[in-house]
Amino acid sequence: MKEVIFGLHAVTTALEKRSEDIARLLVQKGRQDKRLQALLDLAAERGVSIATLPREELDALVSGRHQGVIAEVHANEAPRYSEKQIPEILAGLASPALILVLDGVTDPHNLGACLRSADAAGVGLVIAPKDKAVGLTSVARKVACGAAETVPFVQVTNLARTLKQLQEAGIWLVGLAGEAEQLLYEIDLTGPVGIVMGAEGSGLRRLTREHCDYLAKLPMAGAVSSLNVSVATGVTLFEAVRQRAG
Repeated sequence: MKEVIFGLHAVTTALEKRSEDIARLLVQKGRQDKRLQALLDLAAERGVSIATLPREELDALVSGRHQGVIAEVHANEAPRYSEKQIPEILAGLASPALILVLDGVTDPHNLGACLRSADAAGVGLVIAPKDKAVGLTSVARKVACGAAETVPFVQVTNLARTLKQLQEAGIWLVGLAGEAEQLLYEIDLTGPVGIVMGAEGSGLRRLTREHCDYLAKLPMAGAVSSLNVSVATGVTLFEAVRQRAG
């Protein structure tokens, strides 16, 4: 059984970071351009086999824009990071640590967008629960534009227990919640911090909210009551980046 990664950037990053997991590349027949040729050269260098198929066959394999290239990846490979590695990952983070926790994001597009923002903001670890949350599907990887291969992503069995583990490691947890009294911009994000984002629609679960050291909200001036979780994640992470650069 195999899963797929598609799109030039996502496949290139997969070749760079985990070529040993790629069974083969499927490339659109007749397509020739510099970006694709660079990808094919990298595949040849890493010893990955290549097959050419008509565009129609590639279109039938994925539900997104593949840009003429699909990578078949061994789906039975163990996740790159496990719960047991969290202490090791935390110990290796640059100081002050910036972590992202996603409490039940179910849309792969949102997960991919959150990972892309996390990579851009310098997040050292992204944590999500295993239950009632999406994992690194092919769509999430495509939307992440390579960030799924660069940012450690760990799915945990007990999120509340993991949050306590982060606190014991000296990380302050800031949860985003519309009912919070403080604005995000009033909270100091310059130290070791974990940004905790809730699920689409329902937000933070009660137990997750109770484990946060602070709750904060974004100012909403219009008629819309909340932002999409991936947009809110990007805004929040880059507020931390802004404070740390000051």
